Amino acid sequence: MKRKRIPNMLPCENYTFSGHAIQRMFERNLLPIDIIRSLFQCEPIIEYPDDTPLPSVLVLAYDDNIPYHIVVGVNLITHDCVIITIYIPNPDIWEENYRTRRPK
Repeated sequence: MKRKRIPNMLPCENYTFSGHAIQRMFERNLLPIDIIRSLFQCEPIIEYPDDTPLPSVLVLAYDDNIPYHIVVGVNLITHDCVIITIYIPNPDIWEENYRTRRPK
């Protein structure tokens, strides 16, 4: 699977949430509007063009100064986006900037 950094913002016009993302938001007391709002100011980190059923991208976003990684599936034809999951990056796995994985 080819992974690369991407410079541009997400081309989302419509958003839906997977059941998994809804569960994670509930666990973290996040509202869908908070996640969508954070996507307007997110930083794309890694693109997964071969993901199925949609290519996806891992983005870094913040809510109340708490970093979150959000995986977003992007339909490049319709510009519909699916929020797949949301998690707080583990500092044992990610560098302090939350953009780069630590070496194994």
